[in-house]
Amino acid sequence: MKAQDHHLQVPGMRMTKQRKEVYRTLMENQDHPSASEIHNLMKDTESPMSLATVYNCLEALVEHGAVKQVNIDREPTRYCQNSTPHAHFHDQSTGTIHDITFKPGASLTDLIELPKGTEVTNLEISIKGTIPS
Repeated sequence: MKAQDHHLQVPGMRMTKQRKEVYRTLMENQDHPSASEIHNLMKDTESPMSLATVYNCLEALVEHGAVKQVNIDREPTRYCQNSTPHAHFHDQSTGTIHDITFKPGASLTDLIELPKGTEVTNLEISIKGTIPS
């Protein structure tokens, strides 16, 4: 294993060469790329692979919580390497997706009212708008 590959490990997941390369590409391109964009970024590298392999690697990374899927309307699914709780802001004028963190100390119940005893297992919040230029 290369010295810099230690950060490419995912607990409980066997990291094949293909998974490491897809994960590395995602970590180096933190602008929420789609599977096709990741595939295109990898085309001219020493580790090109089929689009189907990229999708399979991303699916495994999502299942193990290493990356998150970001779905905006009917656009292709994008992938986010930030596994900490956060929301996404979709700038409709540029198409850019930004990570939005929660204010320190804020909880989900500060944002929405849930029935008593509800256990949240996944959180996906997407906000749309435009950022002033």
